Amino acid sequence: MKKIMQIFLLSCLKATELIEKKMNFKLSGREKLQLSMHKMVCNACRNYEEQSTIIEIGMAKQQDIKDKKIEIDVDSLKKSILDKIGK
Repeated sequence: MKKIMQIFLLSCLKATELIEKKMNFKLSGREKLQLSMHKMVCNACRNYEEQSTIIEIGMAKQQDIKDKKIEIDVDSLKKSILDKIGK
């Protein structure tokens, strides 16, 4: 019985490792089962997973913004400024 409990019950440390692993890799069937059973009884790990997901989404959006380069036609900008100064 003790061995069965060890298979199904995870520590919060191991559960958070699996949550992070889940964001980047596919979990095995056993890991999925262990994590879901742990989250059934652990509110803190459920909250951790929700917060980690929100952070990942935010970071991905921030990276998308950084990847977009703003292209400015410097010559036409200079001409526009000089035209406004001259007038």
